[in-house]
Amino acid sequence: MFVTSWLTIKSPGISTIVNMKAILIIILISSGTLLAQTAVPSAVAYLNQPPPGLASKVFAPGTVSLKDHYEYGSVFSNDSREFYYAVIINGKPQIRCIRFENNAWTAPKTVISSDKYEYNDPFLSPDGQRLFFISDRAADGTGPKKDFDIWYIERKNDGWSDAPVNAGPGINTAKNEYYMSFTNDGTMYFSSNGGTDAANDKNYDVRFSKYSGGQFQPSQKLSTAVNTEHYEADVFVSPDEQYLIFCTERPGGLGKGDLYISFKSKTGEWQPAKNMGPAVNSEGYEFCPFVSSDGKYLFFSRDGDIFWVNAEVVEGLR
Repeated sequence: MFVTSWLTIKSPGISTIVNMKAILIIILISSGTLLAQTAVPSAVAYLNQPPPGLASKVFAPGTVSLKDHYEYGSVFSNDSREFYYAVIINGKPQIRCIRFENNAWTAPKTVISSDKYEYNDPFLSPDGQRLFFISDRAADGTGPKKDFDIWYIERKNDGWSDAPVNAGPGINTAKNEYYMSFTNDGTMYFSSNGGTDAANDKNYDVRFSKYSGGQFQPSQKLSTAVNTEHYEADVFVSPDEQYLIFCTERPGGLGKGDLYISFKSKTGEWQPAKNMGPAVNSEGYEFCPFVSSDGKYLFFSRDGDIFWVNAEVVEGLR
């Protein structure tokens, strides 16, 4: 917080009003306080892992991807100094974070967990001030489990706020909402099976919701270029809203669940989605895609581990 009072400086024949706020800003900038944190040195970027090529590989084995744990749903902050992911502990997913502090990466620390509720699918808002996730928690945080909604906590000086906030009726329904991502203007892309019945309960569809007036507006379902009668979920939208990657369980894929990609046409329509192929997909189940803010790497989850691959695989599918 800056002081906004005014300071009068007098010199012979001149009375100059100086904005104290401006003085403090100059002082803080000169001392480096207001400057953005220095970038993570390239030699130790991405948890000091050797970068992948055009064949996917496990990310940070022994640190993030552990043999005796199930990890999934990962995201780096825009400045690449924070890495969030979900891990199942004692049957309950929780969200952990690894930070770059004092020129080194910290050990994983739990951000939010519960013996009663599940917390997973972490994703940061475009400004990094909110951490979104899904949870089956009760509205009051004490009642019985319910369907999965999208929630968020807010960044504070000493970490994150304690009480999760529901993303609201523009997003959440009486059924499940999964995995979210954002465009630069705050539009949320996510998936939901809201409105389905017992016969088509697994028919999750990709939707989007504009953020306006301090709240998410009623969501809209994407066209049949993306959605089918099958499962479509875990959608990552590029910040410029020019492509999206999502998980689907369509027949004819390489495995139980594959990642597909759709590009936006010059006239603004989503083009028919296509399978991302063997550079990404396998006989297993691929889900929870995320492309780093520098555009270099595609992260995704497969059968209990987090993988990454050079994002040239994305451009090669245009």
